[in-house]
Amino acid sequence: MVSIPDRLQALITCRATETEGRLQIEIPRELVDHAAVDPGTVYQVAVLPAATENATDDDRDTASSFNASASSSTPDQSEPPVEEGEIRTVTIDTLGDQGDGITRVERGFVVIVEDAKRDEEVTVEIDTVQSNVAFASIIERRE
Repeated sequence: MVSIPDRLQALITCRATETEGRLQIEIPRELVDHAAVDPGTVYQVAVLPAATENATDDDRDTASSFNASASSSTPDQSEPPVEEGEIRTVTIDTLGDQGDGITRVERGFVVIVEDAKRDEEVTVEIDTVQSNVAFASIIERRE
């Protein structure tokens, strides 16, 4: 069973397009018009495989539900969703008491990033993984 957090604001189906070497997804204008999405605000985005490879144009702009059968290939929920040595690009959500950056990845798993600033997008390498938190180092800062 897939757990959907109460803070979910929208669920859409769309195709990723490549522009200038970056993959992009489009958010339907209706979500902005109805205040579900605010331009300039940082959001967490979950990427799930579509139930079918051949989604229609109508599917891209409409809300859809997650195909529960896809969850059968999900890794064990008790295992951390990151591994030591893994490289990820993340956005820092907040700063901790010690001044380190804090971000969350799958299932809300916390990753602490030394020397990061709030709202900064960084590429990190996961250094240490514990059962409930991971520690990472910045290998690239994005503009």
